[in-house]
Amino acid sequence: MSATNANLIGLGTITRREVVRILRIWSQTLLPSAITMTLYFVIFGRMVGSRIGEIAPGIGYIDYIVPGLIMMAVITNSYGNISSSFFGAKFQRFVEEMLVSPMPSWVILTGYISGAVLRGLIVAIIVLVISLFFTKIHLYHPLVTFTTVLLTAVVFSLAGFVNAVFAKKFDDIALVPTFVLTPLTYLGGVFYSVSALPTPWREISYANPILYMVNAFRYGLLGISDVDMGLAYAVMLAFAVALASISIYLLNRGVGLRS
Repeated sequence: MSATNANLIGLGTITRREVVRILRIWSQTLLPSAITMTLYFVIFGRMVGSRIGEIAPGIGYIDYIVPGLIMMAVITNSYGNISSSFFGAKFQRFVEEMLVSPMPSWVILTGYISGAVLRGLIVAIIVLVISLFFTKIHLYHPLVTFTTVLLTAVVFSLAGFVNAVFAKKFDDIALVPTFVLTPLTYLGGVFYSVSALPTPWREISYANPILYMVNAFRYGLLGISDVDMGLAYAVMLAFAVALASISIYLLNRGVGLRS
């Protein structure tokens, strides 16, 4: 068997295990996002949004927050999937078997990333379908919409992988989502336009990478954005390349993985 075929088998095995895991415990991996986002649509979209009115000409508040809520679900699920799954592999010690196998590090990483990205995409579709019960979606730029959600899922899957590598106990997995991801997401233009912020908060907000992801996705769905699309893609690609390089380095060195 050639090395290419062996790598493809390894990649397919890891990806399949991740997909089966997601679908087997769907009540923990998919259902919570559906319930949470429905509550957001009811409370912020219907109750609060009816008092706010239009954010832009022809765009109501509930229309405006749909892209942000979808991205919030993608970020949370892609990050949480790989951080819990890979740390579970460390905890059960079968990650060591993968490290001593002939599989290259990029195959192991790609397998876990594929599962996390798939969960992010599934949740994005679920939230999008739920949003159709509350508002109408006009897909202005399909390619921008798809590439943005894909890049975002990849970025936060890689970030979740790095978290899982350094985590020493299950509590460590919850630290970053609680104290880093949640504040950055809420301050990333999910519920408001950053252009409406006063100085210096507007300028500070532009240092938040999630702002570029949310606005790129909003541009794909609604055709409006607070940031330049070229800059948004540059930010997403830069984070993806940087985190992928770090992840491969950690795997090759066995940081936090070899006892």
